[in-house]
Amino acid sequence: MAAKDQNVLKGIQKASILLIALGPEKSALIFKHLKEEEIEQLTLEIANTRSVSPKEKEHVLQEFYDVCLAQQYIAEGGIGYAKDLLEKALGADKAMEVIGRLTASLQVRPFEFIRKTDPGQLLNFIQDEHNQTIALILSYLNPQQSAMVLAALPQDKQADVARRIAQMDRTSPDIIKDVEDVLERKLSSLVTQDYTIVGGVDAIVQILNSVDRSTERHIMETLEIEDTELAEEIKKKMFVFEDILS
Repeated sequence: MAAKDQNVLKGIQKASILLIALGPEKSALIFKHLKEEEIEQLTLEIANTRSVSPKEKEHVLQEFYDVCLAQQYIAEGGIGYAKDLLEKALGADKAMEVIGRLTASLQVRPFEFIRKTDPGQLLNFIQDEHNQTIALILSYLNPQQSAMVLAALPQDKQADVARRIAQMDRTSPDIIKDVEDVLERKLSSLVTQDYTIVGGVDAIVQILNSVDRSTERHIMETLEIEDTELAEEIKKKMFVFEDILS
């Protein structure tokens, strides 16, 4: 790669320089998390990279560090918190540049504000919502948190919410925004504009594997009556200890 102004380096070029700087062992670990197409593109770019100047390497590593720092701050306290800390660490102009680069590609999961909420408080917060709304919210939480909320719902709601999660496929960002508005939260600026795949059979299987056995049995028995085909599909994918012991 001929020496270039670091400001005009393409993303694929920056990625290849970063991997070269990190070395083969760390790069191999990163490759494990990439798609086959991405690995091929990066491998080709690395192969075509003849030399990397110290200045280019320093710039790419610094940019990578800045982005990682910003992501950490966002995870801790959101965009505003990240911006304040980055301004103190990097200066106002650099902070805006890093935040701008991140927000252009960052996809923060909807309902992120409740992912750290105590399940008991969350239950009080959403239990009176429509079952479809509850299903949508639980689809975005981790299985353990969703399981605790699902188990605490009234029994007449449990199976219906589980069924709605299992049958959920793609949800429009407009619908997600409407739900968030109902919950009086403003996350619209962070919601990806692509249709987001949530829910599905795999999602409800993970949740059911985390609930207590009584709740699981009640939900499955109800689904077997209301939707035999769905119940069978869930059963095939469920992981229970009896499968190991038998």
